[in-house]
Amino acid sequence: MLKLLIHWLLSAATLLVIAHFLRGFEVRGLEPALIAALVIGLLNATLGLVLKIVTFPITIITLGLFLLVINAAMILLASHLVVGFHVSGWIPALWGAVALALVGIAVHAGSKRV
Repeated sequence: MLKLLIHWLLSAATLLVIAHFLRGFEVRGLEPALIAALVIGLLNATLGLVLKIVTFPITIITLGLFLLVINAAMILLASHLVVGFHVSGWIPALWGAVALALVGIAVHAGSKRV
């Protein structure tokens, strides 16, 4: 449970950092960042999972890089659902997906050490 909470908080912080450095990626404060991180996580766990299963052959051919496209799509969808969170296109969404994937890797690696 603690790992999940840490991952959520770090994802929200990552969204805030991305918004600070990346054009086309806008987060209007901590509350929208927390809500957006939660919505992105829920979308990835539901719709994203279905898309990952359906597109498994493409994922194999691209050596897993297509998963970033699916995660970017979930970020774009979340930007339409969350007030105060806006992503204006695929390129900012892809960079956001890369950053969130790196945070996920870091959280997963950190939990293995503990």
